Amino acid sequence: MTVWEIVMIQMKNTDKKIAIIRNRKRQSEQVYQDLKQKLKQNGFILTPKNPDIVISVGGDGMLLSAFHMYEEQLDRVRFVGVHTGHLGFYTDYRDFELDKLVENLKLDTGAQVSYPILNVKITFENGDTRTIRALNEATIKRSDRTMVADVIINRVHFERFRGDGISVSTPTGSTAYNKSLGGAVLHPTIEALQVTEIASLNNRVYRTLGSSVIVPKKDKIELVPTRSDYHTIAVDNQTFSFKNIVRIEYQIDNHKIHFVASPSHTSFWNRVRDSFIGECKE
Repeated sequence: MTVWEIVMIQMKNTDKKIAIIRNRKRQSEQVYQDLKQKLKQNGFILTPKNPDIVISVGGDGMLLSAFHMYEEQLDRVRFVGVHTGHLGFYTDYRDFELDKLVENLKLDTGAQVSYPILNVKITFENGDTRTIRALNEATIKRSDRTMVADVIINRVHFERFRGDGISVSTPTGSTAYNKSLGGAVLHPTIEALQVTEIASLNNRVYRTLGSSVIVPKKDKIELVPTRSDYHTIAVDNQTFSFKNIVRIEYQIDNHKIHFVASPSHTSFWNRVRDSFIGECKE
């Protein structure tokens, strides 16, 4: 690439609109102020309205919030994460790498890395429906006692579950709550969902599979509670309480989340290693 080509790319990309989302911690606020100044100095347009790129400052929770804030614009927006703590699975930059981030944005050509997300459709007794997207997972629990629900996979009645609840995760979400439940780590290029039981009740009377299940993209997962009282549904970092649920359907969504692809974008296996194993020691 010639110097002239680099200059033209920089001129083109400084017209991009960027939104910065941060949490309320002091360190994140300082990073936000520093980053905002650097981006302005380099000619970027800072606006929360219809951005081309969304930068989250904080941790994975902040990236989840940014995703839900712009989930209706997934086809046109890309995300970048800057983490200010000790662990950031979705973040490519540390708080001391702001100059590197700005330089990469100046050279940005629009390249992206895309991950599948989860579509959750809830149907109620009166016929109303509610659709929610998840980047990590969606879990359901009965509010005050053991949850009983029929699990149907690709129109096949799989099991009647009894226990605390059920989690359905995306491939990237497989490293979050799903992993702590004993589920498998799934690479995001494998567009599949994972169903993981939460403290299932297994004895000589009641029986479930007792292990996580990987479900391919073409198959729909249905959950049918046997009781119509209140259930708690957690979608990423959002929690809802619903009554009179008839059915919950889980599928891979038609949209994906897109991250800015740059030399600093960390591969999935590097993320897994850095997050859970660290440097290998002799």
